[in-house]
Amino acid sequence: MLFRDVLVPNAKKLAESCVHARKSLQGVLEKSLAARLVLFLAFATSFFAALGIYHIYFDRRELPDLDGFIRFEPPSVGHVYGANGEVLAEMAKERREVLDYREIPPVMREALLSAEDKDFFSHSGLSYTGIFRTLGKINFGSSKREFFPQGGSTITQQLVRGYFLRGITSNENGAQLEWNRPVPWLLSVFIGARGTNKLLRKIEEMRLSVWIEEEMQRRFGSKQRAKEELLARYANYIFLGNRRYGFAAASEYYFGRPLTTLTAEDADKAALLAGIPKSPRDYAPTDANASRVLRRRNHILAQMAANHYLTEESAARCARKPLDFVAATNSGVAAPAAVKTVLGELNELGENLKGENLLTGHIQVYSTVDSRIQRIATEALESSVKAYEKRHPKSVGMLQGAAVVLRNSDAAILAEVGGRQMYNARPSAYPDYNRATESLRQPGSAMKPIVYLAAFQAGMLTLDSPVPDAPIRVANGSGGAVKWISNYDGRFEGIIAARQALAESRNAVAVWISEQIGIHSIIRTAQSLRIHSRLEPYATTALGASEVTLLELANAYRTLASSIDADPHIVEKVQGGRGEVLYAHSGWHSDVHDAALSLIQEGLRGVVRIPGGTAHALDSTAIPVMGKTGTTSNYRDAIFVGSTYGPRGITVAVRLGFDDAHSLGAGETGGRAALPAFREIMAKIYKSKLAGSAPAFPAEIEQSIDAYLRGEKPLDPAAAARLGSGGTEAVASMWPCGNESGEFKVPCRTAQTAAPVFYKTQDNRGRVVYVNE
Repeated sequence: MLFRDVLVPNAKKLAESCVHARKSLQGVLEKSLAARLVLFLAFATSFFAALGIYHIYFDRRELPDLDGFIRFEPPSVGHVYGANGEVLAEMAKERREVLDYREIPPVMREALLSAEDKDFFSHSGLSYTGIFRTLGKINFGSSKREFFPQGGSTITQQLVRGYFLRGITSNENGAQLEWNRPVPWLLSVFIGARGTNKLLRKIEEMRLSVWIEEEMQRRFGSKQRAKEELLARYANYIFLGNRRYGFAAASEYYFGRPLTTLTAEDADKAALLAGIPKSPRDYAPTDANASRVLRRRNHILAQMAANHYLTEESAARCARKPLDFVAATNSGVAAPAAVKTVLGELNELGENLKGENLLTGHIQVYSTVDSRIQRIATEALESSVKAYEKRHPKSVGMLQGAAVVLRNSDAAILAEVGGRQMYNARPSAYPDYNRATESLRQPGSAMKPIVYLAAFQAGMLTLDSPVPDAPIRVANGSGGAVKWISNYDGRFEGIIAARQALAESRNAVAVWISEQIGIHSIIRTAQSLRIHSRLEPYATTALGASEVTLLELANAYRTLASSIDADPHIVEKVQGGRGEVLYAHSGWHSDVHDAALSLIQEGLRGVVRIPGGTAHALDSTAIPVMGKTGTTSNYRDAIFVGSTYGPRGITVAVRLGFDDAHSLGAGETGGRAALPAFREIMAKIYKSKLAGSAPAFPAEIEQSIDAYLRGEKPLDPAAAARLGSGGTEAVASMWPCGNESGEFKVPCRTAQTAAPVFYKTQDNRGRVVYVNE
């Protein structure tokens, strides 16, 4: 009874008391641990804060060199000069123009202070209100923050970050700890390597900002002067997009006018420039981000009014102005394709002459390019392209082209146009693509002079040798199907003189010649003319089916015209920083003593002079030229290459075509699409006396052509007999079906031959021709 009534209830109370005591003890212990943790964190924070404060205000170890910062010399600039002394390009890693503080317009200074650091002239490198404002946004957010809030970094801090801490800043987002010391390592345990990098970079930035303000004030004698120098360096140093550094260079680039010309009426322009440093990618003006740039500009105008630099009315008036910036064209490079070729040639001349040395200003390059001829070639190409676009309105903005002008005596490149986008800034997937040197395209019939030269050198032909213009079939590549060769006009003229076949660009004759002398002989001849691109050993290579560059083709014709063997070059001289000559073109070349060259010169002159020649349209010009058209398969490219005579002459090559190689359209031959640009280039160069007077062809060449035109050069009867009486038997024998009644008529057409039918008739000049049915 006693046990049940007394002890049991007491035991229950005792148990409840124990449970309560345990809970109380657990709460005390938990509170104690939390308190200890809070105390530890407070101590750690205070410790690191004390270290940071000490580092910022008292630690003056391992300071950077300030002398270079005070001198603040702009980066050296390399120049590429033209042959006439004009600067073709300024080459530098950074495009910058340095101004003194007093040269920076007041409106620009006011816009900059309003955008970045309104208290710049009063603080000592750090803006504590800015720091706490930024921290408040990070930790608490701010429902009232502005659309474009100022950051916590002062102008001094931004300058220090960009000038002294560029390497650290660029690597701070990596997973690797940038500061290999105990304290940074300990910090990284709590906030990670990336957070530690950012925090310590910020502390170092603050330390250097305080120090540099103190040091600048000591060196310049007053806080005002020190601030002016710092602001000027910021204005000259800051990155403003498109490889432009400093407001002076940016003003020239975006507005096409010097920064020093900005007045209070140009507050809109100053505000636009001042808004770029926050994020050049977002606020450097382009058509694509115009609305964003406009908002940023107008925000800064409002800040200028709030800071009493502008009246409310002036700010509102400037805010109503549209964005006024100049669309970028070609970054100030007068001849981009030529300059690219200069850089490529430099890299082949030696380690100390590479393009990198030009970018650092250690060398200056003098090129062979005449900027006046360059402009002529560029404008002529554009004119021909626009004429094509007028005929084909759906192709506006799509057609491309290239042009090259060479000096005959030494293969110096006088002009090089690599494409339209390099002239008028058309959008392109290949903005630096040089179609004169990098684009491998078929030359078409422009290859035929090399075929004839090979035959002349082999002693197989003269210009008056009879050749068969008759249907002929060849294998289409190695083991390929049989292909019948046709002429452009669908006609065959039977036995004709070689000069007529060349002038009229008869395909069948070119293939017939290649079969007589062998395609490898033609390839060797092309290689001797310094065509280095691979030529396929197929019969169709005689018709220009193998691809070459326009520069290679131009140089081959230059050799034909001048009898001088040389590789094209564009670098004439390279000077070092002290003016010493580091390289000079040797001018090496060799004369080609080959009687066959005089034959091909006369043959190409005949292309112009003989009626029916593909370049006969040039016969009416005052400038005596030789040359050849080229039209590739399915009208993919239109080409013309031609020269004035001898070492004193020049050679011009022009090509028009689409980058994706689709057809220009029926009838768009080299004579129609490319020849007009050639004619314009030649006419303007000689009219301007930029290549002296146009040399005349030797009298014997002109007299020989005159004799042919008078009918005084009949076909060699013995050679004609070997080809067949009147050519009829020879022509017919090339066909599998024979002929009827002495006429060249092929009545049969079988699946095996797939041969077309031709009939013997007369053309409008009474000549016997063979016409496709």
